[in-house]
Amino acid sequence: MENIGAERLRTLRTRLLSLAAMRSDRRVNEELARAGARKWHFAVLVTLDEFGPASQAQLSDRTGIHRSDLVSVVTELHDRGQVVRGPDPADRRRNLVELTPDGRRQLRRLDAILTTVDDEVFAPLNAGQRDQLTHLLTLLLTAPG
Repeated sequence: MENIGAERLRTLRTRLLSLAAMRSDRRVNEELARAGARKWHFAVLVTLDEFGPASQAQLSDRTGIHRSDLVSVVTELHDRGQVVRGPDPADRRRNLVELTPDGRRQLRRLDAILTTVDDEVFAPLNAGQRDQLTHLLTLLLTAPG
C-alpha cells in the first residue's frame, strides 16, 4: 500500500477510512471550487431538487447542515440566483427556499463534476465492488450510535 505506514496502521480500518475520505474530500472540494461551488451548495440544491421547496429548518434536517451555517449557504445561493426565498403560504412566519432555473442548471453541472470525481476516486474498484462499498458505508452510517 502506498505510503500509509506501519503494519498496524495498514490494517486499522478506521484510519484507512479516514485517509480514503480525506483523499476523496480533497478532490471533491478542488473540483467544486473550480465551478465556484462548495459541497454545501450541492447538498442544498440536490435536496431542493428532490424534495421541492423547503423551509431552512427542513433543509437543515435533510442536509445535516447546522441551521446557523445553512443561513449563509442559502444567502450565497440566493445571491447567485440559484434559489429564491419567499413566504410559506401555510405559515407566513417562515420562508420557503425554492430552486430556480439557474439553480437547476448549476445542479446539472455539479452532478457532472461529482460523477467524474466519483469515477476517478473509485477507479480501482469494479462496479460490483463499488456497489458493495456503497452498501457497507450505508450500513456504517445508518447503524445506531
